[in-house]
Amino acid sequence: MLQSADFLTIALLIALEGLLSADNAMVLAVLVLGLPKKDQRKALHYGILGAFAFRSVATVLAVYLIGVLWVKLVGSAYLLYLSHRHFFGTEDPTQRHTPPKARPWLGMTAFWATVVKVELTDIVFAIDSILVAVAMSPKLWVILTGGILGIVMMRLVIGQLLSFIERYPPLVDGAFIIIAWVAVKLLIEFLHAGGYLAFEIPRWVSLGLIVVIFSVAWMYARSQSPPRASRTDDAAKKLLNEEERLS
Repeated sequence: MLQSADFLTIALLIALEGLLSADNAMVLAVLVLGLPKKDQRKALHYGILGAFAFRSVATVLAVYLIGVLWVKLVGSAYLLYLSHRHFFGTEDPTQRHTPPKARPWLGMTAFWATVVKVELTDIVFAIDSILVAVAMSPKLWVILTGGILGIVMMRLVIGQLLSFIERYPPLVDGAFIIIAWVAVKLLIEFLHAGGYLAFEIPRWVSLGLIVVIFSVAWMYARSQSPPRASRTDDAAKKLLNEEERLS
C-alpha cells in the first residue's frame, strides 16, 4: 500500500545516492574525457542506461551482492592503474593536463569501449548503494525509484564536472589524485570486509577529502591559467560577431 513514508524514503535514497556517488561521478567524468567532446555525453548516456538495467537486476538479487566483494579489489587495481598511467605514463609533464585518448578495446571501437568501462565502473560503486537501499525499505518499487532518480542526479553532477575540467584543464591532475584516493578507499573496504583490517574509513571522511582535493586542485588550476571559454560562451561570441557583421 502506498504510504507517505515511502516518498520520504525515496528522498533519502536520492540524497544518499548523491553522497555515495561523489567519487563515482569523478571517475566516470574522467573516463569519458578521452573521447571527442561530441561523444562524451553520448557515452555517459549509454553508460547510465546500462546502470539503470544493472541496478534494477542487482536490487532484486541484492542478497547475493555480499559475496562479490572481490569486485572492489578489481576496481581498486584498475583505478590505481589509471592514476599511475596518468602521472608516470608520459615523459612530457605538460601532457598530463590532456587526458589519454580513448582506445579500442577487446575488438570494440574507442567509443563503445568507453561505454563498457563506464558501466563496469558503475557496477563497482553500485554495491554499497544497493545494500543501503535494501536496508532502508523492503519495497522494491521504492528502492528502484530512489536508485534511478539518484542515478539521474549523479548524471547531472558528472555534466558539471566535465564543464569544470573543460574550462580549467589543470583540474585533470586533481581528478586523478581523487581517483587514486578512491582506489585506496576501495582496497581498505575490501580488506575490512574480509577481516584483514579492523577499521574502515567513515564516509564523511572520504567525502570530505574528495571535496578538499577538488577545491585545492581548482584553486591551483585557476592560478595556472585563465579558464577556457565554454561552448556556451563560444556560441554567444559567435552570435555577437554575427550581429555586428550584419549591422
